[in-house]
Amino acid sequence: MTNIFDKQDNESLLKRLQQLHPESQPLWGKMTVSQMVLHCQKPIDVALGKLILKGGLLGFLFGKIAKNSFIKNLGFSKNSPTLTQFKISGNPDFEKERQILMAMIANFETVGPKIIVNKVHPFFGEMSDEEWGTLHYVHLDHHLKQFVV
Repeated sequence: MTNIFDKQDNESLLKRLQQLHPESQPLWGKMTVSQMVLHCQKPIDVALGKLILKGGLLGFLFGKIAKNSFIKNLGFSKNSPTLTQFKISGNPDFEKERQILMAMIANFETVGPKIIVNKVHPFFGEMSDEEWGTLHYVHLDHHLKQFVV
């Protein structure tokens, strides 16, 4: 199973991010490429304990089922709903945000699972390091496919 902690999977994500450019257009969705690279930092911030989100009733009721679906099926559907806290407006600096995201991704392989501070996802509930690693890979892969890399 693909995982952001795996050296080859991590390097693949970084190479694909290098292929993006400020004019990259999405196959679906409303985000620009600069909004997408900043958006992709937010779930990582949750795992690192830098962004604290509260869980809700939907997560309590359906989080485990949803987690298993995302992780086992390895994917999000096109136009999946986005948490309000992950929505990006305006026009972020593409290159700056891409470099930040690339450094964040590289740290998963360099530091390893101890990088995960938050063991409880606000929607999916308790998560193992491997589940976090797979979920991050799947989310990043989803958006890289969105922008055709």
